Amino acid sequence: MMPRGRCFGAGPWAGCWTALTLLGLTVQTAQRAEPSGGEAASINHSLTLLHRLQELLRLGDESDVVLRVQTSGTEEVRVFRAHRLLLGLQSEVLGALLLNQSEVLLLQEPGDCAAVFDKFLRYLYCGELTLLRSQAVPLHRLATKYHVAALQQGVADYMKAHLAGEAGGPGPAVSWYHYAARVGDEDLRDSCLRFLAWNLSAAAGSPEWGAASPELLAVLLERSDLVLQDELELFRALETWLGRARPPAPVAARALRAVRYPMIPPAQLLQLQAQSPALLRHRGAVGDLLLQAFQFHAASPLRFAQFSPVNGSAFVPRNYLAPAWGAPWVISNPARDDRSTSFRTQLGPSGHDAGKRLTWTALFSPRWLPAGPRPADGDGPGGALAPARLEDGRPRLVVTPAPGGGGGGGLAGEAAGVSFQKTVLVGARQQGRVLVRHVHAFHRSSDEAGDFLAQADLQRRNSDYLVDNALHLHLIVKPVYHPLIPPHP
Repeated sequence: MMPRGRCFGAGPWAGCWTALTLLGLTVQTAQRAEPSGGEAASINHSLTLLHRLQELLRLGDESDVVLRVQTSGTEEVRVFRAHRLLLGLQSEVLGALLLNQSEVLLLQEPGDCAAVFDKFLRYLYCGELTLLRSQAVPLHRLATKYHVAALQQGVADYMKAHLAGEAGGPGPAVSWYHYAARVGDEDLRDSCLRFLAWNLSAAAGSPEWGAASPELLAVLLERSDLVLQDELELFRALETWLGRARPPAPVAARALRAVRYPMIPPAQLLQLQAQSPALLRHRGAVGDLLLQAFQFHAASPLRFAQFSPVNGSAFVPRNYLAPAWGAPWVISNPARDDRSTSFRTQLGPSGHDAGKRLTWTALFSPRWLPAGPRPADGDGPGGALAPARLEDGRPRLVVTPAPGGGGGGGLAGEAAGVSFQKTVLVGARQQGRVLVRHVHAFHRSSDEAGDFLAQADLQRRNSDYLVDNALHLHLIVKPVYHPLIPPHP
């Protein structure tokens, strides 16, 4: 039989005196005397206090309430002896439920939440817990339900850091996106969506891909910052999703119409038309888009623009990793000195421009880089420039057209009506794999990424931005059309 009234006895401080007594602490009146010339000292017994709280939870000494946690839809009940004061301090919801209860409080929880309720209680008593990936969602649900904001944020931060999965296995980004959307956690939802967009190849190859909702797929397909090899890879991923999810015909048609067919070379488009089960099944829904793509590849962009606008999303490349649109750049010991490299990209996605190339120069500095091009000692990834000046602690990246290499310079006539948007992908090791952690897009009129790695500390060998003491970048240049003349009526 539990003692009554031990926590909430007479007077507002009765519960506090009782709790201190339970912890074996002696309460004395503090003295304000401060001896002249004496040195301040600190006494820290927080670990002892934490240990006593753990024992208080484990043994249930002097408990004044029993929590009966029943798994919804079953007769299974887990019983915990607890203390009103500590529960009420951590959760206003539990405090309100306990206010009018006697010795027993019955809580109904889903099976996964009931299974981790002991961990939830441990956090309420000790402010810490250990969790597995499979326990993240039920703990987040408990923290949300009982208004334990610090735990809710802590679990959400854990989830954001473990979207890649474990040991190269499938990641939970799809299911956690759906959970975050359901409970209204916009920050977690956006983190999941960003991870999926920047690592779509890994996501599309996981067993979770078929469980992606039509709403999630629609949001992904409209984004221009998707990172993948090319648009054909996206089409194959969509085909896989259609085969697993088997959505209604209108949903499948909307998804297929979100593919940017002008970004697929005509030879591959012909092969898809003849062999793709999805296109054969939904030919009527996308026939006009396929015709438009073939017309786009057959004529010059200027000629095509006379009959159809070219500034729609269908004509905007995504972040393609194919060699036609950029190049990887691994910078060893990036805190050491400046580096430079050069790479070539296709003038535009149109088949008319397939044989035309632009040359670009990239300059990297760990701290400072003067405006404008500088002569390079080497044109490869290991080429070194003049020593960096310590005027700015932020890394810099500048991408400019090589002299005579186009990009608004030597090919001004051929590049008329095209802006070049530069993007740099930053890779990082996550759960044993190198995945895209950041995407920095340049302003169209700028050669420099203004916020490039603004928070990175490249001086530390164990920096989160380094993989084996190297900075893994991928440079991309995307041609973006803009109309010069109104389309032909």
